[in-house]
Amino acid sequence: MKQQNILIIGAGLCGSLLALRLGQRGYNVTVYEMRPDLRKTDISAGRSINLAFSDRGNKAMKLVGIEDKVKALCIPMNGRMLHDKEGNTFLSNYSGRDHEYINSISRGELNGLLLTEAEKHDNVRIHFNKKCKSVDFEHTTARFRDYETKDEFVEDADCIIATDGAGSALRRSYYLERKFLFSFSQDYLTHGYKELSILPTESGDYKTYKNALHIWPRGDFMVIALPNLDGSFTVTLFLSFDQGEYNFNNLTTPEIVTEFFQKEFPDALELMPNLVEDFFDNPTAPLGTVKCSPWHYKGNTLLMGDSAHAIVPFYGQGMNASFEDVVEFDAVLDQHEGNWETIFSEYEKTRKKDTDAIADLAIDNFHEMKDHVGQAIFQEKRKIEMALEREFPEDYSSKYSLVTFNEHIGYREAMLKGRAQDKAILTMLADGIISTEDDIKDILDKVQSETKAILEDDRIAGLH
Repeated sequence: MKQQNILIIGAGLCGSLLALRLGQRGYNVTVYEMRPDLRKTDISAGRSINLAFSDRGNKAMKLVGIEDKVKALCIPMNGRMLHDKEGNTFLSNYSGRDHEYINSISRGELNGLLLTEAEKHDNVRIHFNKKCKSVDFEHTTARFRDYETKDEFVEDADCIIATDGAGSALRRSYYLERKFLFSFSQDYLTHGYKELSILPTESGDYKTYKNALHIWPRGDFMVIALPNLDGSFTVTLFLSFDQGEYNFNNLTTPEIVTEFFQKEFPDALELMPNLVEDFFDNPTAPLGTVKCSPWHYKGNTLLMGDSAHAIVPFYGQGMNASFEDVVEFDAVLDQHEGNWETIFSEYEKTRKKDTDAIADLAIDNFHEMKDHVGQAIFQEKRKIEMALEREFPEDYSSKYSLVTFNEHIGYREAMLKGRAQDKAILTMLADGIISTEDDIKDILDKVQSETKAILEDDRIAGLH
């Protein structure tokens, strides 16, 4: 069994982790990646060079035994630093429990580490500059084009796993070949994103508070910033393509871009003398959600990571969800090793409900970050939730905590419970049933009771 040959398409974060884990398990693993080796060349090109890394992702690092190496690449972020138009800031912690925080991590550094760890295994081989053109999923072969020689060649394997992202060649082959019933949806937001930067001071220090995810929420659009180890921040502007006074389609000159930032983000502009240069150098990219089913064809081929379930970045869970895919897949392997068809179908059965849930949660959080976080009732809700987590750490976790820090429960369970709690607190705040001045134990009892009632109503209505 262990001599089986597994072909992985794509050596990004999910693919390189999967190669490492399957290599550890003794399989012969061959990985093909269309881009050059990111350890030897910078290929970021203005696209999400740092990411939010949290407990679900760390669960995977523990599985492959590199938790400490990854920790060295992390910058803890304890909460959201909110910036209003006047330049006032307000730190909203992610959790009332001190040990719970998320991390900013460099995509390239983490991906490079995973590749290096995978290549330590003699049974893992990784090839770069080779693009997958199509997959013959009935015969378990894939056609590649070598970017350097321009030659095309075919590889076969005992099974093929595609971790080649939102534009997956395997998913395209499933869709185009029409050999079986394949459902596929791709939904774009009206907003896109552009990457910018806050450079370090001349002495290499951070220009603003290091240990937070900074947000400038403005209702229909926003800017966020995450810290990097070199003292810089990666800044992302999320903005509509064609709606509103300012949008990506009309920000066409240095003057208009500067005017927009002066008006909406004056304190950020002060930190970004390089704004105009970044704005016109870096691409504007769309934001979309991909859902599809089935993820597999017999025991031959399987979609994993973004190729199966690409999501928008607003819960900071895209990478963590893909890493958790590998953990879940590994658990199914333990139960059914030797039968790929059973492994693939059981993995999808246990995993898809959770990846659908985090896709929906990420869109919820888009609206929360750009708009709700600035609203008074939302801030009251957060104040109550922080107090509940601080005073009753065993009895209460907010929706954000359930999703981000409770890696032992699935995304779907976290979503259902978290949404019910949100509804309970917001309704009771609006109706004056609870307030931030009330006894905290009294609030806990009311929230738990109301949440239970909402969950029961949902269950009866068939929403569970």
